[in-house]
Amino acid sequence: MALSDLKMETRTGVKYRPKRILSVVSNTTQLKGFPVGFFAEEMTRAFLMFTEAGHQVDLASPNGGEVMFDTHSDPRTPGGAYADDLISLGFVHHPKFGAMLKNTLPVSAISLDDYDAVWVAGGGGPLLTFKDDSALHGLIAGFYENGKIVALICHGSSLLLWTRLSDGKLLADGKHWTGFTDEEEDEVNATFGMKLNEYTIESEAAHMEGTRFLCRPANEPFAVRDGRLITGQQQYSSGITASLVLEALDEL
Repeated sequence: MALSDLKMETRTGVKYRPKRILSVVSNTTQLKGFPVGFFAEEMTRAFLMFTEAGHQVDLASPNGGEVMFDTHSDPRTPGGAYADDLISLGFVHHPKFGAMLKNTLPVSAISLDDYDAVWVAGGGGPLLTFKDDSALHGLIAGFYENGKIVALICHGSSLLLWTRLSDGKLLADGKHWTGFTDEEEDEVNATFGMKLNEYTIESEAAHMEGTRFLCRPANEPFAVRDGRLITGQQQYSSGITASLVLEALDEL
């Protein structure tokens, strides 16, 4: 019996047909003088949920190679706010999965035929590293135009500000979606005592015609599914967003 003919059962009793998922994170860059990468839980929680459901997950970044958790979200940070993030802590210390952080696949090596869905995490890097990356924009558009699932969370949904389909229209055109909000940006700025990002997803989305940015109050779990486009507001939405991806995968 082929793997594709099997159905895997999770601990919840919900059954899923095994699929392949590409998880994309930002490469490391500098934000206001300190290194940033991606928000740990926004990748690791979904990774765990997908693998527990029997799916295969590969980890990629625009440039490939080593990537890093944002220090703020890293459970190993002394006195950090996410010291109890046992999923990310377990991931980074896992001999197989932790090694993925040292050698991610580059976007240039990705074949759309190998995957059924793409999951893009947010964090400190995406607003800087994703904005002008036409190859990444093309990859996301390719996933969508080939009937695959596109899932973006938090700052990962910034890709909807720039990703255009082959007809020149934004992927976000006619879509309902969410992402990190201005209210949440303000809270982060207050925490760090400075304005971190020069632009925000919500404010940019407000200038886009033909799309609708939805959100809930700061830090409230919220996710939106609009067909094969699935978006989550912030890290607290990782679980519910991943659940929507599992639901969509089972429909393929």
